Amino acid sequence: MAKRRTRTKLLKRILLLLLLLGIGALIAISAMPKPLSVDLGEASRGEMRVTVDEDGRTRVIDRHTVSSPLTGSLARIELRAGDRVREGEIVARLVPLPAPLLDRRARAELEARLASARAAQRQARAGTERARAAYAHAQRQGGREAALAERGATSAQSLDRAQLELRTRAQDVASAEFGVRIAAHQVQMAQAALGHTGATQEDEQLELGAPVGGQVLRVLHESEGVVAAGAPLLELGEPSALEIVVDVLTSDAVHIAPGARVQIERWGGEHALEAHVRRVEPSAYSRISALGVEEQRVDVIVDLDEPHERWEALGDGYRVEARIIVWSEADVLRVPASAVFRRGEGWAVFLARDGQASLREISVGRRNGLEVQILGGLEPGDPVILHPSDRITEGSEIVRR
Repeated sequence: MAKRRTRTKLLKRILLLLLLLGIGALIAISAMPKPLSVDLGEASRGEMRVTVDEDGRTRVIDRHTVSSPLTGSLARIELRAGDRVREGEIVARLVPLPAPLLDRRARAELEARLASARAAQRQARAGTERARAAYAHAQRQGGREAALAERGATSAQSLDRAQLELRTRAQDVASAEFGVRIAAHQVQMAQAALGHTGATQEDEQLELGAPVGGQVLRVLHESEGVVAAGAPLLELGEPSALEIVVDVLTSDAVHIAPGARVQIERWGGEHALEAHVRRVEPSAYSRISALGVEEQRVDVIVDLDEPHERWEALGDGYRVEARIIVWSEADVLRVPASAVFRRGEGWAVFLARDGQASLREISVGRRNGLEVQILGGLEPGDPVILHPSDRITEGSEIVRR
């Protein structure tokens, strides 16, 4: 019996010792450093772009507001937005109100308006001649570049610039000719208004014709009633000739050059539309952002390069998203931007080498928010740690998440 009790005590001591050893081992294991779980990417070669992404809105390039040339009683305008009109078609009828007796001021004002309209007409004609001369020069230059391209004596980029210049000059000619027609209409309306000075209610009504053919964009004064001289009545334009206005930060605008490639996305179609920058406006303006921060912005005017059939559903004032490409290379070494961090005055990444983190200083070039161009310090295929935390140091043990 005594031996049995001794054996039982010994067994309890052994079990207690094993339990203490197990607890000690668990404490030791938990105290040992564990490999850090990380996400990995790699350096790779390929195309990289730097873009300016902003919202834009479509706008009819050449639009005209038909206004009342004098104060009178306007008949109800029967046209509606979307109706098509021909050049010269009657769009509104106006019965001039009786002018006050000896109204020299009104007559002098109308004579001055007529003189101004005639001066604008001469200026528009001169502008058209300049636009035609520039277009003829662009045609000759485009022909020379095409001939050189056939012989392989010029670059494809030079040919693209010449073709872009030709398209731009053709649009300038169309816009200038539109301006001439508008100026002629303004002269006609000023002459008509001057001829009705001193009219009575019984006089023949004044008919306002469309200065250009196109589509009614908006009816600004639909109801019958008295309107003042200069009151806008309706807007005319051609929706098949659209441009896109993109407002960008001035800090981004300095990197955008005329002719830069643009991709129009989220406009309602299945595919992005190709376009190019026609010009960057010279004057900026202030705008309050959604966060309440005052920003300096400038408008960038973009022309569509796609055939009208691909975007005919677009109309005036539609919202689109524009991606303006300010820099692009077909073959560069790049890494995800989340792998790059500041180290002193330079930049660095952590490489994954045999289960350990290895610090590597690098030289960087362009950045686009998602990727960074690597100019030195890495080779294609090098594995880099994404989003490295402050727990990762040189030699830290890591394991891929």
